[in-house]
Amino acid sequence: MKSAIRITSGVLVGAFCLGSALAQTPSGSYDPSGPLTRAQVRADLVAWRAAGYDPLDWLDYPDNAIRAGRIVAAQRAKAAGLSNGQ
Repeated sequence: MKSAIRITSGVLVGAFCLGSALAQTPSGSYDPSGPLTRAQVRADLVAWRAAGYDPLDWLDYPDNAIRAGRIVAAQRAKAAGLSNGQ
């Protein structure tokens, strides 16, 4: 009886591990840009801080980060639209 329980639990654990391994997407498939350089990360931080993000403001953390991210994304979209001749 104990061996049947051990075999059944082993099969279940193996099935869960296999299922979770197959459910994961490859890490590079959704990020075609690749890793950023240190200078690019610093430029991003400067842009976010100029948009109003304060990394030391923990009280308003999710709101100010989302707001600054939207502002920076809008500025980059506008700059990309202007550089494409639109």
